[in-house]
Amino acid sequence: MKADMGRRYRLYPTIVQEQVLTRWGHTARALWNVALAQRVHVYEQRGRSVRAVEQCRYLTEARAESELTWLAELPAQAGQQVLRQLDAAFDNFFNSVHPARFPAFKKRGHRLSVPLPGQAIETRKLNRHWAEVRLPKLGWVRFRLSRTVGGAIRNATVSRDGTGWHIAFGVATGTKTAAPNGRPGCGVDFGVAASAYVSTESVPRIKPPGLTEHERARLHCLEQRKARQITYAQKHNQGKYSNRLRRTIAQIAKLKTREANRRQNFTHQLTTDLAKNHGFVGIEDLRVMNMTASAKGTAKQPGRSVRQKAGLNRSILDNCPGERRRQLEYKCRLYGSELRPVPPFHTSQTCAACGRTDPQSRKGCGRLFACVHCGHEDDADHNASVEIEARARRTGGSVNNSTRRHPLVPSPALRRRRTRETQPATFG
Repeated sequence: MKADMGRRYRLYPTIVQEQVLTRWGHTARALWNVALAQRVHVYEQRGRSVRAVEQCRYLTEARAESELTWLAELPAQAGQQVLRQLDAAFDNFFNSVHPARFPAFKKRGHRLSVPLPGQAIETRKLNRHWAEVRLPKLGWVRFRLSRTVGGAIRNATVSRDGTGWHIAFGVATGTKTAAPNGRPGCGVDFGVAASAYVSTESVPRIKPPGLTEHERARLHCLEQRKARQITYAQKHNQGKYSNRLRRTIAQIAKLKTREANRRQNFTHQLTTDLAKNHGFVGIEDLRVMNMTASAKGTAKQPGRSVRQKAGLNRSILDNCPGERRRQLEYKCRLYGSELRPVPPFHTSQTCAACGRTDPQSRKGCGRLFACVHCGHEDDADHNASVEIEARARRTGGSVNNSTRRHPLVPSPALRRRRTRETQPATFG
């Protein structure tokens, strides 16, 4: 049985164990980069693909070399798991319905992570709040048992962020799709001014700020300090980072991680409430990549209002509409509801009372929607959420327009028609 749920816990390694895990993380990153470079080189030179089965043999030979002791220090299971993840990355890229891009090389500042298969680890419970996991070549490491594992562990990933080390288990729980809960449905409009406006509610749900005023001021000071220290390192230390600069970077990462955790907490609370208390949830089938495209333009045709568009993009991504949709997809199956994405065209300009679309009903970017045909007045976001719910009821969640990041390849007939349309007309 494959893993169908994830469990993430805070890991508390000793100082020696933390040093070992840090080296393992950098080794796993280097192995990913070398394996990816080999695959690209072999395909460019010989026109064939290399898979993890073949690269695992090369990895075994490399671990036996006396000059590559740093590679032999990494557990063999972790190295094999890295190569399998690279296989999955290529499979997702070549899948036309998957939004993944071509696998990228990982920089040194990338988040450290060490993947392991479930057969290579072992867990035991110490008491009500603590447990231990046995990692190969490292021994037992304590972690905070904040919730029960609830199934068989199929894989594990040890990672580090700004707050410390964590371990995530892929667990096979055997959970099946719940029966329909029979509750009324709703439509949700995700926005910037109002994080989420539910059609059955009269007050929008506002995401609290990720950082307090004091934390934002501290983050601004730390970023200024980092810029000064980098300039000094480039001028006087040949670009080598000092210990003070590394501490500054760690303090910035801690604040950024705290902001991300608060954002994730609000997202989980919102999606859980929507999926548990409604029979279906209607949302707009948005193309986030297009919405947050840069307005920079080119050297010949520079963009306009670049700073304003960049700020809007940050606000859109801060509300993470893509992550909300991902969570709703699996939570609706758990709580007996249904996710119904609908076409997003003119939801903010369509009157929820009479159903007529007119741009004059929504002048500017104000919060008021006033229909010029029937006189209906409502909050613009609430009116849009009611329209989304109506579309979800009519269509049942069928989307006519594609929202994939990589659209499907057009048919030959469509390609020929577009070619004729773009060619200049000739007169005989």
